[in-house]
Amino acid sequence: MPVATPEQYAAMLDAAKAGSFAFPAVNVSSSQTLNAALQGFAESGSDGIIQVTTGGSDYLAGHTVKNRAGGAIAFAKYAEEVAKAYDVTVALHTDHCPKNALDDFLLPLVAASEARVAEGGLPYFQSHMWDGSAVPLPENLEIARELLPRLSAMNVVLEVEIGVVGGEEDGVSHEINDQLYTTLDDAVATVEALGLGDQGRYLTALTFGNVHGVYKPGGVSLRPELLAEIQQGLQAKYGVGEKPLDLVFHGGSGSSAEEIAEAVRNGVIKMNIDTDTQYAFTRALADYIFKNYDGVLKIDGEVGNKKQYDPRAWGKVTETAMAARIAVAAEQLGSAGKSVSA
Repeated sequence: MPVATPEQYAAMLDAAKAGSFAFPAVNVSSSQTLNAALQGFAESGSDGIIQVTTGGSDYLAGHTVKNRAGGAIAFAKYAEEVAKAYDVTVALHTDHCPKNALDDFLLPLVAASEARVAEGGLPYFQSHMWDGSAVPLPENLEIARELLPRLSAMNVVLEVEIGVVGGEEDGVSHEINDQLYTTLDDAVATVEALGLGDQGRYLTALTFGNVHGVYKPGGVSLRPELLAEIQQGLQAKYGVGEKPLDLVFHGGSGSSAEEIAEAVRNGVIKMNIDTDTQYAFTRALADYIFKNYDGVLKIDGEVGNKKQYDPRAWGKVTETAMAARIAVAAEQLGSAGKSVSA
């Protein structure tokens, strides 16, 4: 199926909210990892979200140049073409964009989509994340207020982060401290600034102890019950239905199945999957190299085995391993077997 239209993406998010499940959102940085994501979603019968960061877009553009907006557009165009061969629907998203990357990443991409839509086409991306976690909340929300109407005019969804995710993700880093927990007051300020869908649709990454990267069980104190407390507080204050915010779960690697399930019950409809899929990809490559070292290397004057060092040979192995990890995530989040294409 083609990449989701804005209407299909809205239907995906609505289905997740109504059905109390979440879509895996997989970070990619190459055609190989993009193909792995498509394979994983297709094998699990799950729609999904494929996303790029500033660093991923830099790499897609060529690591010797700095052309992250161009890299992101190249990714989107490639994804649009290759996704047609799969029987699930995927949405394209840009992940973490801090303030210092607005001018060379997010804003040029928004402008490029506006020009494309004006010519009768579809936006390059179905959603964009503005990561204002490193600036004061009033400034975070002011920038979000400026972005939301531009995106809404194209039926593109905005993602905001309210609170702080610890650890490091593509150059955005935060300490692990009490700021990792969003408060109800923070959420109220968000609603006061952005509305509850009346000004445009947005996803909210509330933080409840999340940390980017990988950690051992018990290394991070997650409080997914905090999401329910905030949702209930907003419901009472504004007299709206349950779970008024569409939530995103960042920094979930190492989380227990119970913590993930509780977060989804409390309104998470998108969960970012990055560290675990990176490891699955690279672990498979290491396994292949170690098992076939005398074929991928020219040892003791031999010539190696072209069929083994051909990047397509090990690429199929690594992509399949990453796809399998995505399928596990789809099962865990409840999106397996659920597709607007069905």
